[in-house]
Amino acid sequence: MSEQVPGAEAPAVIRKGMWSQGTGDTSGYSGIERVESVPTASQRPFGSYFDDIYDRLIELIPDAVAQVVVDRGELTFYVVRENLSKVIQALRDDAFLRFEFCPSVSGVHYPDDAGAELHVVIHLQSMTHNRRLRVETTCPDDDPHVPSVVGTYPAADWHEREAWDMFGIIFDGHPHLTRILMPDDWVGHPQRKDYPLGGIPIEFKGAVVPPVDARRDYR
Repeated sequence: MSEQVPGAEAPAVIRKGMWSQGTGDTSGYSGIERVESVPTASQRPFGSYFDDIYDRLIELIPDAVAQVVVDRGELTFYVVRENLSKVIQALRDDAFLRFEFCPSVSGVHYPDDAGAELHVVIHLQSMTHNRRLRVETTCPDDDPHVPSVVGTYPAADWHEREAWDMFGIIFDGHPHLTRILMPDDWVGHPQRKDYPLGGIPIEFKGAVVPPVDARRDYR
């Protein structure tokens, strides 16, 4: 759970409830709080090799990057989903960029981010130049489609299946977008923040395990 901090000079949110301090909060889901700053768009110079990557990508695709964020020494390019395929292709194939390895594609659900509730985060690494980059794109809840990057990075296959399984993000062009963790007939996507906590009976070899809210009281 989060809410905006009124009158704050920089964007910030108050995190409440479980995991907001790195440990489980069973005091009623909102007994602990933490104020967090929200990373905002960065301005040049970005520092390190970040400017060189940005300049080269913009040279290849002028409208490639909607926003650049440098936070905690890490570089993130925010890309509109319509540009994602050509941006990913350029990042891999250009000799100056040469991000050959995609170690992770993951989903995130921000229900308060109107029109961009679902985020896809793609981590890239250049073995040639020893550089790292994060590419992030978004899609709305009512149109959860993002281009697949499997054609460029085949190793993203199972990562995209997991993001579909857990968040309901549809990766257009994926060769076989099916569930990978949950059973094929499972209803819903369990890592979304609007997914019910407990309340679903689970059966193991004939023994029925009661749902969480029937076994434990967090109040």
